[in-house]
Amino acid sequence: MIRSRWIPGPEPRGDGPVVVSRTDFRVHRIVDLPRACLAGWRLGGLWPELAGAIGVWLWADLPRRRIGSVSVWRAESDLRAFVRHPLHVEIMRAYRDRGTLTSATWDSPAAAGRR
Repeated sequence: MIRSRWIPGPEPRGDGPVVVSRTDFRVHRIVDLPRACLAGWRLGGLWPELAGAIGVWLWADLPRRRIGSVSVWRAESDLRAFVRHPLHVEIMRAYRDRGTLTSATWDSPAAAGRR
């Protein structure tokens, strides 16, 4: 398992409620894994500039052909804005038929990502 460091967004961690999103993408064919991985890590590079983003962890489980993230947001509207970001839309369109995506989103009463 490969994990990124915590990539902070522009929002402070704080003690208030947050929205957490978990994604898990399993590519159908191993040949698609390297590019899918790079695309996901490119998205991680956006985090320092994303309005409402508190931070993200990225991960890859190469033997199982899976990549994903756990992201923390100030509000659900901030997460929705990210989902509409042009780079996210481009990547999702490129890979929608190349794997299976599962995701979950939930509210957390206290900020995640604390050390």
